[in-house]
Amino acid sequence: MLALLAGVIWTLPNTLLGLIAGAAGMLAGARPKWSHHDLALVFARYPWGPGGAMTLGNVILQTGDDLDVACTTYAHRAGLCVDPHVRIGDHERAHVYQYMALGPLFLPIYFACGGVSVRNRFERAADRYAMTGEGWWPWPADALPRRRAG
Repeated sequence: MLALLAGVIWTLPNTLLGLIAGAAGMLAGARPKWSHHDLALVFARYPWGPGGAMTLGNVILQTGDDLDVACTTYAHRAGLCVDPHVRIGDHERAHVYQYMALGPLFLPIYFACGGVSVRNRFERAADRYAMTGEGWWPWPADALPRRRAG
């Protein structure tokens, strides 16, 4: 619980950006609702964007009615994965965790890793988490170089 609180505080600058964007969206019909499951304030029916959802700290801006819908994975869109769909809320929850771990460093690192694309390790990790419930961190331990014995 203490780690969650620390993460919420650490990513507060990002969350404030999300709250500003969400408040602007409310003027055009967005509806705020707290999602305990996704650890975020969700602005459903967000009026701007290409469709789907976007996370800013502990805020999710979603163009649909709720997060309990399927979305296509980045890997599937790139022709790298057979399983095409995950729950959009699970994918966005992974981003909430990533924000809580990296705080104000998240956005610069995210864009340095390729932005919104299959090349971005943050998006691949969010898809992995949405498919398996594990692996939201973009640098999994098994991908790190191992020290040789001796």
